[in-house]
Amino acid sequence: MTELKNKVIVVTGGCGLLGKAIVEYLTKCGAVVVTADIAADPSEKNQISLDITSEKSIDELIRKVISGHKKIDGWINNAYPRTKDWGNKLEDIRFESWQKNVDMHMNGYFLCCQKIFGKMKKQKSGSIVNMASIYGILGPDFTVYEGTGMTMPAAYSAIKGGIINFTKYLAAYAGPFGVRVNAVSPGGIFDGQPEAFVKNYTRKVPMKRMAKPEDIAPSVAFLLSDEASYITGHNLVADGGWSVI
Repeated sequence: MTELKNKVIVVTGGCGLLGKAIVEYLTKCGAVVVTADIAADPSEKNQISLDITSEKSIDELIRKVISGHKKIDGWINNAYPRTKDWGNKLEDIRFESWQKNVDMHMNGYFLCCQKIFGKMKKQKSGSIVNMASIYGILGPDFTVYEGTGMTMPAAYSAIKGGIINFTKYLAAYAGPFGVRVNAVSPGGIFDGQPEAFVKNYTRKVPMKRMAKPEDIAPSVAFLLSDEASYITGHNLVADGGWSVI
């Protein structure tokens, strides 16, 4: 298991499906993990409310964490904000919805990266991991949605593709200050999707199953650890082989 003893790590979207698995795994690795989520319960230890679309909210969270723990060694951008009409087909997407999703998700990641980099630059160390997706590097296979009524949201591909390239920019910019920036691109994660979708997806992926959140968390932990001390600007793909065929 990856060693993260005493490292202070913030996980945005830490109350979500993938976020919970990441928090649990990092804790097992010995890290001091702060769950930062709009749905966080302040009565729970190391849970702090965070709205990644709010500069004030990000500043306040960073202040609280540094006040309580004196440092932040790692930051994971995992929050997944989206509008209620998320998932509409291309022809039905309102431009205002497209703008809102890009603003909340990609611009929220930018804000978080900008703010935490400022702190890590001063301490001359730190690691940022941005959660991306295979659909940030590949076009979608729409056949997996046949018979489901589902589709791959158009904004998702633009957002995740942008996050991957922004990760490379950040790595080049932050490297001289001792700060590493990487991305993790998961494949499809099982979350109670329709049976037809699961069958279509598993038929295509070489490992013949969808990912579990627990499959993705170790990749994140590795990139945060000292074992990855010379890795920056990398997009680690964890997709069961989806992207190789």
